[in-house]
Amino acid sequence: MFQFLIFAICSILATLVTYELNTRYKQGPVRASALIALVVGGFFYFFPNILPEIYTKNIPLYVIGGTFIGMVSSTINISYFSLTFSPFLFAVLLHYTSKLFNGYGGALGTTACIALMCTMAFPIITKNKKVTYGYRLLRIVFKRRKHKRIIKRKIKF
Repeated sequence: MFQFLIFAICSILATLVTYELNTRYKQGPVRASALIALVVGGFFYFFPNILPEIYTKNIPLYVIGGTFIGMVSSTINISYFSLTFSPFLFAVLLHYTSKLFNGYGGALGTTACIALMCTMAFPIITKNKKVTYGYRLLRIVFKRRKHKRIIKRKIKF
């Protein structure tokens, strides 16, 4: 349990630092994620005996997954609660599903995406309105587009 908390804290810190580098310092999501992954991965590569082996092997994985979450677009209004809950959920998912993804590429990115999407869906699910409200909005948008096409065709003839 103590090891998991350390992994979760590393993931949360990586997410927050990546998001800050991305939004406040305008480094871009890829550069911010790569910078943090390079620093942490390089540290554990060059100094593998500073911490016990379980930390040396797992902390870079949780940090890289956290940086994937921190790459969220700056145009999306995301709260710091979501930015701290998503990496925690990522840590839980990775902890319990890492054996399922063994041998598959993209396991960290997939798990990070699942955690972020679940966190971003909370406001939609907890609203009093029906979940299908988004589908109704899409239908209105497509009807407007169809209506504009019909009007353009009538003008051309």
